[in-house]
Amino acid sequence: MLTPRIIGFIFPEKAPIGYHYELLDYLAIGVGLEKMANLEPEIPADIEEFKNIEYKNVNGKSLQLDIYKPKNLTEPAPLLVFVHGGGWKGGKRSDYLVYLVDYAKKGYITATVSYRLKNDSIYPACVQDVSDAVHWLFCNAEKYGYDPDRIAMIGGSAGGHLVLMTTYDLKAPQIQLDSACLTSPAHKIKAVVDIYGPVDMTTPYAQTRDLLLVLSVILYRKPEFYWEASPAKYLRAGLPPTLIFQGTSDNLLPQSQSDTLKVRLDRLGVPNEYYKLPLWPHAMDMAARPNQYMQQKMDAFFEKYVRE
Repeated sequence: MLTPRIIGFIFPEKAPIGYHYELLDYLAIGVGLEKMANLEPEIPADIEEFKNIEYKNVNGKSLQLDIYKPKNLTEPAPLLVFVHGGGWKGGKRSDYLVYLVDYAKKGYITATVSYRLKNDSIYPACVQDVSDAVHWLFCNAEKYGYDPDRIAMIGGSAGGHLVLMTTYDLKAPQIQLDSACLTSPAHKIKAVVDIYGPVDMTTPYAQTRDLLLVLSVILYRKPEFYWEASPAKYLRAGLPPTLIFQGTSDNLLPQSQSDTLKVRLDRLGVPNEYYKLPLWPHAMDMAARPNQYMQQKMDAFFEKYVRE
């Protein structure tokens, strides 16, 4: 019997095939047909960990980030900033430890950011926080040994939405920021990775799904805010290169959201790459094969657009 995993062995250059439904994915993992990615790896001895760094304090609430740095660095390295998902109401910055450790092993400095969730504050607090974290990172590059002109943003689901908002609206932010670092020398984000993130909040589907309910409840009295909360609003020529990942069986964030981002970036002449993983649902990179495939594509993307 040809299972998706066996097909992957036969055609290793192809995107891994999934099981169409999240329940079947978990069943495949449970019976040993698939392996989970190592989501809680040990921190290697040659990686230095800086935990619980406060980048902002809002009414007594400490917002923090973590940094992972190879100990053998002799010159400033590129910085990869990861932003977790969770529907703007859950998740934690350690959720992407699998990427943080793997990319620190590959010679990058990595960071992961916490932001205010639904129970802490209403939109646009989450966007303000991630943007302020980026400006803090611009200000503190020398202290932690990364190059502030070689920074990439990576996020999944709600985190994908936040990194697109942060990156696309960075040059002249239309959403007011709180950062004390806004007067620092201007830097820019070199590249952004969108892992099944919402792009256009004005679509009927976007406004009725549970994933977007948090924003919908907040914005329903002012419909124009749906567009303000959409990364699509901030698309323009000259944006940083964008890498997009999408599972074709994602019922939480439909493929059409990623499709439209690809089309609009092409029209604007913005460099981009789009990889669809067949029959994988939301949170597909929790499984080992999609995670490995996505890291391979990110490796090449970062080498092309961030390393230099």
